[in-house]
Amino acid sequence: MKFKILQKVAGKNHLFIIDDLAKLNLVSGITEEESAFVSREFNAEMTLVTLNRYSYYVFVYLLKSKKTEAQTNESVRKAGAELQGICSKYKLSEITISNFSAHSHAALFYAEGMTLANYQFLKYRADAKKVAYTLSNINFTKESATAKEVAQLSAITDAIYMARTLVNEPLNYLSAEQLSKEIAAMGKESGFKVTILNKARIEKEGMGGILAVNRGSIAPPTFTVMEYAPKKALNKSPIVLVGKGIVYDTGGVSLKPTLNSMDRMKSDMSGAALVSCAMYAIATLQLPLHVIALVPATDNRPGENAYVPGDIITMYSGKTVEVLNTDAEGRLVLGDALHWAKRYTPELVLDFATLTGAASAAVGEHGIVCMGTASDETKQSFRNSGFRQYERLVEYPLWDEYGDQIKSEVADIKNVGGSTGGAITAGKFLEHFVDYPWIHFDIAGVSFATSKHGYIPSGGTGYGIRMLLDFLINYGKA
Repeated sequence: MKFKILQKVAGKNHLFIIDDLAKLNLVSGITEEESAFVSREFNAEMTLVTLNRYSYYVFVYLLKSKKTEAQTNESVRKAGAELQGICSKYKLSEITISNFSAHSHAALFYAEGMTLANYQFLKYRADAKKVAYTLSNINFTKESATAKEVAQLSAITDAIYMARTLVNEPLNYLSAEQLSKEIAAMGKESGFKVTILNKARIEKEGMGGILAVNRGSIAPPTFTVMEYAPKKALNKSPIVLVGKGIVYDTGGVSLKPTLNSMDRMKSDMSGAALVSCAMYAIATLQLPLHVIALVPATDNRPGENAYVPGDIITMYSGKTVEVLNTDAEGRLVLGDALHWAKRYTPELVLDFATLTGAASAAVGEHGIVCMGTASDETKQSFRNSGFRQYERLVEYPLWDEYGDQIKSEVADIKNVGGSTGGAITAGKFLEHFVDYPWIHFDIAGVSFATSKHGYIPSGGTGYGIRMLLDFLINYGKA
């Protein structure tokens, strides 16, 4: 999507945002008859009214405040998604937004909803041109948004588009090696450094978790390190992002069922997509933060010399793990990455992973399960970001008793903790590999949608990117 601020309104298709019927007189060119029609529609509980001017369309949106500011903003995003559908129906390619409401950022939220709803993944469809949405340009009147706000909207929505596409790519295109190449291309375009460790280097480092999961595959693993280091960073020590990069998860020898399980497991690298595309936005926006991102990547298959339940593996940290389920592989690759992060003496480490079905079952598609050792102040900042972006968080405890569930009689720990508390025992496993402030985000329930709803498309969602970037943009602010 292309965004532009117009000094003089030239586009014909126009959206006017108002929050009071008295402001209808601000709608340019509206006749008494049209004003009466719009008033009747709004009084009949409509919130969006279309005026057909034959050669162009005028849309009037009545913004109604909800219980909280966050809910109001989200309602505007969803209204944007609704208008995107109308624009597609009418084959509109461009629209200009004027905000006359008291909500100063309403035009931006509306455009955000339209843009996020406008995403499509059509790379492999022969009828792509026929079914592609037509909307490609959103303009703002100069009173409705600033250049800085529009640039930020553009960078963030671009990052979400990229993440969605990475998640939607199938394994026969997006191997671990190809994922690393995609990340390298993003780094070159936006300005962050990328270092890719191949299998030989991973073996030399002794990353036993990654190598164990990779044993069932003929395709090599990768370990990708990204770094954005501006000269005048606000943070003395880096913030480290870690994203799970399982490019496909069959479950390994502990094979998943296909229907409603393995059939969507190309999305098991959603954490990797999230952190790498967040890095793209960080560098594009030139945030004054030193940020490093790590992506351990492989597929998890039952072939070759696959690891099996009962194996005892030695992780990069030297800790031994009794494998009782090869489908609990994400925590093994993350454990190696979290140990690698120690070399930076980080200020904060944040990992994102489609880690457990337990998290998905608990909160579904409406939020992210999180837990960690970071300060209450940091956690509250994330909660605030989650509400602002409507990518909300539910914090789970890391009580010692959950750690007892992953104790092993034959190794230091085991990779599963029984039938209860699955999301937390996975977090307790990861805790064994950290010695710094850390938060774990389990995005299993939100990373992939089976159908379109609102501004969320079917397939990869990019859920969590807006929350993370909101946190980083506001990092260190009172």
